[in-house]
Amino acid sequence: MVFSSHIFLYYFLPLALLLYYLAPRRGKHLVLTLLSYVFYGWANPYFVLLMLASTVIDYICGLFISQQWGRAWSEPVQTLKATARHTPAQKTALVVSICSNLALLGFFKYFNFAMENYDSLLTLVGLGSFKLDIWFKITLPLGISFYTFQSMSYSIDVYRGKARAIKNFTDFSCYVAMFPQLVAGPIIRFQEIAKQLQDRRHTLEKFARGVSFLCLGLGKKILLANPCGKIADMVFDATAPPALDAWYGVTAYAFQIYFDFSGYSDMAIGLGLMFGFVFPKNFDSPYLSMSITELWRRWHLSLSTWLRDYLYLPLGGNRLGEVRTYLNLAAVMLLGGLWHGAAWNFVIWGAIHGAMLGAERALGKDSPYTRLPRSLKIAITFVIVLVTWVFFRSPDLASSLAYLESMSGLANGAGGNALIGGVIYKPYYLLTFLLATIIIWGAPQTWDFTRRITWAKVGWIIVVTLLSAAVLTTQAYNPFIYFMF
Repeated sequence: MVFSSHIFLYYFLPLALLLYYLAPRRGKHLVLTLLSYVFYGWANPYFVLLMLASTVIDYICGLFISQQWGRAWSEPVQTLKATARHTPAQKTALVVSICSNLALLGFFKYFNFAMENYDSLLTLVGLGSFKLDIWFKITLPLGISFYTFQSMSYSIDVYRGKARAIKNFTDFSCYVAMFPQLVAGPIIRFQEIAKQLQDRRHTLEKFARGVSFLCLGLGKKILLANPCGKIADMVFDATAPPALDAWYGVTAYAFQIYFDFSGYSDMAIGLGLMFGFVFPKNFDSPYLSMSITELWRRWHLSLSTWLRDYLYLPLGGNRLGEVRTYLNLAAVMLLGGLWHGAAWNFVIWGAIHGAMLGAERALGKDSPYTRLPRSLKIAITFVIVLVTWVFFRSPDLASSLAYLESMSGLANGAGGNALIGGVIYKPYYLLTFLLATIIIWGAPQTWDFTRRITWAKVGWIIVVTLLSAAVLTTQAYNPFIYFMF
């Protein structure tokens, strides 16, 4: 089930809100948890068992880490001191939590990738007779990359003394399974929502802002991301498109992935507000960045800060010298690329971003680049991002290199590719492309736009909603891109 579907918007969401607000205060989390399991298990009910297993393991590990296991249930749970020495049982519980989550993620996300590369390597060195040739394929559960990171952060935060362990299993299950952000983020850390699980306010103002987020996010997805995605699909599926078409196609993909993912994040934040929760911002106008370093302070903030706090800093950050800093940056971005997908293209995408982060750090703040006009720095950064998106979008390395060749104008275009222009340059697609450009570089963010709802803004939101609803009836099924990750 996706947010931009009739069944969610017209049936599931109204029913969920009705049941939630009719439930007594102590029963709201149970209702929300059960609704979330229905939402998650809609495509495949067996996936619910994986999420439940991760939830149970981390819940028990949290009790062990907080030294609550075996104590009287009436005793209050104390937050661990950050400077306290941990017992062997606490350390073991943390290891169990991390390893179990990584094992789930590793098996379901990377098993097929590992087996394919293992067989390819044996064939390459002349040992093809030892190939495994496994006939079955592991299906990737939706959202496993998100909820494992989220659940794992709970144990780590409790261990570090940044959060207090939670006694109520239903409350913890609600945190892990909450459907607004379950399958594509934002990655909500427990310390960000712990107090809200205990007590939060449900106000008309909060609900209205949530509806605004939901409607504007739906507009991003239906009116902008989907048409841009069709442009990108046609160009990337072509054989050696002309240079102009290639640049047009990859720019359309850059627009698609931004509006698709930021639109989902807006809808998730809006749904959270409608149920009384305040989720953190996940995008901050990333294509206004003047460097790749700044880009990662603006793009998918919940992931970039998660990687910083739970991977980069524990590796030593920038505290262990220049060489170690560069190695840490490279390692984090390589793993960040691999987190997005089990393919070498994602590793290359992460490697390029890691190399750019290292290069920008080496050049420092006094390099000639920093003295360029702001608009030029934004343009240069965006071009670099477009090149990296080629690897992210293409199915394999050969396709990526061929597309880059087309962008450079060196490819020998196929005769039939001239027909693509008759489709991708239709007024509808050009208008959508122009509108996307204006919104990305000239319009306020949804986060800022909805801070204060005026009647004029209500008018805009109604127009966007009606257009989205009308177009939704004609568009084919088109899931969010990050559902694949």
